[in-house]
Amino acid sequence: MTLAAEPTSAKTSSGTPLPLAALPQGELLTVNEGDNPLLRDALAPGVHFKPLRLDLEAGCWVVLAVLSPGAQLPVHYHTGTAEAYTLSGRWYYLEYPDQPQTAGSYLYEPAGSVHTFVCPESNTEDTVVFIRVEGANINFTEDGQFHSVLDAVMIRHLTPVVAEAQQAGPVNYIGGGAAGTVSQH
Repeated sequence: MTLAAEPTSAKTSSGTPLPLAALPQGELLTVNEGDNPLLRDALAPGVHFKPLRLDLEAGCWVVLAVLSPGAQLPVHYHTGTAEAYTLSGRWYYLEYPDQPQTAGSYLYEPAGSVHTFVCPESNTEDTVVFIRVEGANINFTEDGQFHSVLDAVMIRHLTPVVAEAQQAGPVNYIGGGAAGTVSQH
C-alpha cells in the first residue's frame, strides 16, 4: 500500500515557499449532508443518521443524527471524548434530566462518561444533533448486561447495509487513514 499523498514543501497561494512540509490536497475534503440520504432507524427505532466522517484507524466518527420524538439509545460508556451540537429539537440524558440540550447547545463529554440519551415523546419535531466521537460507545441493557459496541467501524459497516436495505442510494462521507507498510528508498 502506498501513501495517498507525499509530504511536500508548502507554499502560499502566490507561490512563496513556507518553512514547513505539508500534505498537498488537490481538493477540499467536504461532503454536503443535504446530498446524502438519511439512514432511518439504523441504530434504534427513531434513531437516524448521516455519516459525515468515519476514520476507522483513529476511531473517530462524525455523524448528523436525526432523532424522532421518543427515541432513546441504550445506556452507554464512552471510551473516548464526545462532542454534540444541537441544531434543532430537544434531548437530555436520563441521568441529567434538569440539563436538557436544545438548539444552540454544545456539549462536551469526557472519556469515561456514562449516560442514556433520550428525546422526549413530547417533542413536536425531530431533534437534529451534530455528533463527533473519539473511540466507542459501549452499550448496555438496563440490567447492566453488555449490549453492543458503536464505533467508527460499526457505523462504517452499517452505512452500506442500511442504505442498500432502504434503497437509499449512494452515501458519501470523508474516510480516514491509509494504514499500511511504507517502504521509502
